[in-house]
Amino acid sequence: EAMSPEFKKYAEQVVKNAKALAQELMDRGIDILGGMTENHLMIVDLRKTGKTGKDMANVLERVGITANKNTVPNDPQSPFVTSGIRLGTPAITTRGMNTADMDQIAQAIAMLVEDVDANKAKAMEIVKTLTDKYPLYE
Repeated sequence: EAMSPEFKKYAEQVVKNAKALAQELMDRGIDILGGMTENHLMIVDLRKTGKTGKDMANVLERVGITANKNTVPNDPQSPFVTSGIRLGTPAITTRGMNTADMDQIAQAIAMLVEDVDANKAKAMEIVKTLTDKYPLYE
């Protein structure tokens, strides 16, 4: 499968989506560890936001965005809490999302980092619009 032209195209799109998502998050003032990504995932550094990785991963999950808590270098939080989250793009790429959709995903994430209570409903609406546009099954 990995030798097929289709898989190569998919893998390239995964990385394009990750770079686009990282850039959109950084454009919204959210720190990405290392300043960018060169692969399928990125670590969001939440230290300056006052949020924890554990809390943000749970909030994102509730609106339909999968993220994992992740430590960052010199993390002041314990490994059970963390100061970062890990985001990846293979699943959304499999659904058919492309770089143009990363703006909306970054918007939903940034809104939740800014203020969960004020922005949860809008973030859920963004996620629903995207998942309706790119259903798992037809």
